[in-house]
Amino acid sequence: MVDSIGINVATKRSGATTVSATMFFAAMVGIPVFVTGGIGRVHRYGELTMDISSDLTELGRTPVVVVSAGVKSILDIPRTLEYLETQGVCVAAYKTYEFPSFFTETSGCKVPCRVDSPEECARLIDANRKLNLGNEVLIAVPIPKEHSASGSLIESAIQHALTEAREKNITGNAETPFLLARVSELTGGALLASNIALVKNNASLGAKISVALVQFK
Repeated sequence: MVDSIGINVATKRSGATTVSATMFFAAMVGIPVFVTGGIGRVHRYGELTMDISSDLTELGRTPVVVVSAGVKSILDIPRTLEYLETQGVCVAAYKTYEFPSFFTETSGCKVPCRVDSPEECARLIDANRKLNLGNEVLIAVPIPKEHSASGSLIESAIQHALTEAREKNITGNAETPFLLARVSELTGGALLASNIALVKNNASLGAKISVALVQFK
């Protein structure tokens, strides 16, 4: 996370980067578009725990476009979108008006902006930057249709895992690791296959957006 960058640099330690930290470094070296699987989020019961990912804050202050498949439904999608709005982040969905929930194409949550081509994405990004709004655009891309069946299976497993967590009174920091591990157990190889498929799909669109952005320089 961004809050650990200074510590690692000062102590000369290595480490992996979250979405927020990757955005920070990308901005430093002039990389305008960053692709990931899913972004961080507001956790369930975040209104009580204040467990909110720094990814959302970074999107509100760092000029790096993020292309992702949305947010996993084990988390609080409506509150995540509310928090992004508070941060002034423009959320656009690709070829839909509905925010995707990572493993499935839909979440039941609408977005204010729809883009239907890499060129439209680039035009939106360029306008956002020319206005000097100081934030960036999140492009939410639904999982490919051919993997939506697996997505439905995974969504069912998520709901099952959520029920188990409530029954076992697993909350706080222990909840998300439990849910992810349980979903992986319940779905077998479907979880990994869907992850790979959506990341490849995001990367393809991200590359096309990067090419389209060149014409605005």
